[in-house]
Amino acid sequence: MASIKYSRQRKAIKDFLMTRKDHPTAETVYLNVRETYPHISLGTVYRNLTLLSDMGEIQRLHFKDGLDHFDADIRSHSHFLCTECGSVLDIDYQSDDDLYLDERVNSGFDGRITGHITYFQGICPECCKTSV
Repeated sequence: MASIKYSRQRKAIKDFLMTRKDHPTAETVYLNVRETYPHISLGTVYRNLTLLSDMGEIQRLHFKDGLDHFDADIRSHSHFLCTECGSVLDIDYQSDDDLYLDERVNSGFDGRITGHITYFQGICPECCKTSV
């Protein structure tokens, strides 16, 4: 496999994601990175997000809003989707059962499970404050 050429724009995209905990969409990444690189295109942002995701340097998250969200935190963790505002938050919860879930499910499955993603949904803390 050929080595991937260094790109300042790709680095800026990853650096931006590393400062965020809200799992922005490609559009949000584009609008922010373009402040530093005004000539960057949305297509370039999409291509670099795809490349970073394919390389395992970021996570691409799919939610029912139909938009991909991106997370620079590649460790195993769960996510929360607010049904009111659509925000995506990290949940730092993992029980001992989660550590063996792949193995347990794989024992009754003819394929090979290599991981799992858990999403929780409800109302985020900010929306709870405004609905009181």
